[in-house]
Amino acid sequence: MSVKVRFAPSPTGKLHVGNVRTALLNWLFAREQGGEFVLRIDDTDLDRSTHAYEQGIKDDLMWLSMGWDSTFNQSHRFKMYEEAAEKLKKDGLLYPCYETADELDRQRKLQRVQSKPPVYNRAALELTDADMKAYADEGRKPHWRFKLSGQTVTWNDMVRGEQKIDTASLSDPVLIRGDGSFLYTLPSVVDDIEQKITHVIRGEDHVTNSGAQIEVFRALSDHLPKFAHTPLLVGHDGKSLSKRLGSLSMDELKEQGLEPLAICSLLAKIGTSDPIEARTSMEALKDEFAFSKIGRAPARFSEGELLLINGKLLHERPYAQVKEHLENLNVGGGEAFWNLIRGNVSKVSDAAGWSTVLYSPMPGQIDDEDKAFCAAAADSLPDVITSETWGAWTSTLKTEHGRKGKTLFMPLRKALSGRDRGPQMGEFLVLLGAEKAKARLRGQTA
Repeated sequence: MSVKVRFAPSPTGKLHVGNVRTALLNWLFAREQGGEFVLRIDDTDLDRSTHAYEQGIKDDLMWLSMGWDSTFNQSHRFKMYEEAAEKLKKDGLLYPCYETADELDRQRKLQRVQSKPPVYNRAALELTDADMKAYADEGRKPHWRFKLSGQTVTWNDMVRGEQKIDTASLSDPVLIRGDGSFLYTLPSVVDDIEQKITHVIRGEDHVTNSGAQIEVFRALSDHLPKFAHTPLLVGHDGKSLSKRLGSLSMDELKEQGLEPLAICSLLAKIGTSDPIEARTSMEALKDEFAFSKIGRAPARFSEGELLLINGKLLHERPYAQVKEHLENLNVGGGEAFWNLIRGNVSKVSDAAGWSTVLYSPMPGQIDDEDKAFCAAAADSLPDVITSETWGAWTSTLKTEHGRKGKTLFMPLRKALSGRDRGPQMGEFLVLLGAEKAKARLRGQTA
């Protein structure tokens, strides 16, 4: 059986790290198995769904190198969902309910007072035709619930192992709202059946839903996919990311200069037994993927860890691959500049700071106790700088001034770059040039 999975975002907002991780796990599994990755656009909410968000989702997936094999919109398939609903009604599994939100809330509160589980009481199953006509005359429109069996649903989850959901402990799920619009479950099940989706891979917050959804699958077809429910993404401190997802959208991360492969490297490895390190390609991530590596603990997302991975990727990145990005940042200096500073950046945008250090007028930063030393260093610096200059020059300064180690090199680095750490000073000095170097060593702006 050929593997076929789907990623099903709603075009009501931007992709963030949480749903990108779901997309990635689907994509990696499909590619590792030589199967298909389907992009399903869940746009049944016609009021909130927009073409702009849909296009943004597609652009982000392509930026992340997660291309899809096929795609479709749920908004084009309402007829299929209506036909499925009619079948369920005919089979006595989809029934009309007329309670208002307030009435349902009161029912739940009463059940809690009586120490009963707050499960829908199925009063609507007792309604007569006259009752329903009376509600209709009041202007009430029914919502439609799926009648659960009350039995225990079991499945072997690819992450969590054997799962059991007692459907007697669940409310019959609403599949159709009072205005006739579909909630998530029915269109999703119908599409998974029609598309012959073999594996449903999603967050563990859907585990309980799966019990009800499996019964809807069985009511409509013999087709039933396998399930894999993965631990949810949390912050590095173990707290929910929900309030910060806006700042962790792909738009935001892209704007910050983060590399798509860094994002995928981190999201593919957190919560697994593999080391969290930069991978050189999506192919490498695909080859390493296995559900058996995914643990049960929440996957901790750390922006600091993302920056480290991003930096490690950039430290090996050839100039040709960042040239356009640097040009968009108005950063010059060419390949020599990039090769010099790439080991000292976490994001490509950090290159702008080093460009300022090298090419914009700035004063040397010299502590009072180092002024005489730096001025003497300026006097002894040759007028022509080569890759050999730094070693010979600092050897002379060491002999003449009796300085060594940090007391020798740190004052020079700070005077020349304004920073106490950075790239190799030999090549830095070559790009800076003798004239600017001497001026900065004397505390002048250059």
